[in-house]
Amino acid sequence: MTTIPWRQRVGNQRDWMWRGWKTRYTYLRPSPQYLQNPPLILLHGFGASIGHWRHNLEILANYHTVYALDMLGFGASTKAATSYNIELWVEQVYDFWKTFINEPVVLIGNSIGSLISLVAAATHPEMVKGIIMMSLPDPSIEQEMIPKVLQPIVSKIKSIFASRIVLKPLFYFIRRPSVLKRWAGLAYVNPEAITDELIDILAGPPQDRGSARAFKALFQGSISLNFSPSVKKILPSLNIPMLLIWGTKDKFVPPALASQFAGYNERLQVLYLEDVGHCPHDESPEQVNQTILDWIMGNW
Repeated sequence: MTTIPWRQRVGNQRDWMWRGWKTRYTYLRPSPQYLQNPPLILLHGFGASIGHWRHNLEILANYHTVYALDMLGFGASTKAATSYNIELWVEQVYDFWKTFINEPVVLIGNSIGSLISLVAAATHPEMVKGIIMMSLPDPSIEQEMIPKVLQPIVSKIKSIFASRIVLKPLFYFIRRPSVLKRWAGLAYVNPEAITDELIDILAGPPQDRGSARAFKALFQGSISLNFSPSVKKILPSLNIPMLLIWGTKDKFVPPALASQFAGYNERLQVLYLEDVGHCPHDESPEQVNQTILDWIMGNW
């Protein structure tokens, strides 16, 4: 295992102002003979950041120009007190692409980053050459599963949890490194993957100024219908190569969804990883990195 600090393994970090908010991004370029290969944009999951790709960026950059960015509200990007939804992050990614890349890319996302990749491909097809998704959530399924008669009750319960009196102490509790370590124990199967470095990556951003307000806004956004595009409605409309990677022991998003999603589009290829949890790229990086490189090579 490398002893080089993770901030030195994630490329050339820069700040870009988007709609008056700071966005942290990074990039790495390959040697000149590989510059014609499609660029990649890596999109992290909820609560993560650029650092979560520390085991992937350098390897993928041997053959591709690779970008990663902290979504608004996460990582070193501004903890904005705004209305968060998938469309906001899609527009952040699209404007980043227009500013710095402006040629078709392969989007690679984990968890909510995979949902952002999917919606971006449907909303801005000129930007996206293909997508690789890991542990793809579909928030609309939860809404569909709640009987209509119970929906007002569920909404009332959610609104109580979204109140400041509940969210503020909840935020200060869950941002503790010891609590984040327990959360990681649910997301990961292999305890050796839960390193001090990983906890540092997860625990740093919640200490930033404005984090409590951003957490409240993020939580309120996550329980609203605006946060919930439907995977089963979007997938059939796409006509690009798609790869869905899923750990068989994902405790956050049921792996059984993968076969269901595959039925919506014949161009969606599914790969299950045995004994891997919610974050395959971080828990099994060697396997995921090689899978990504081989899949892209096989399509372009």
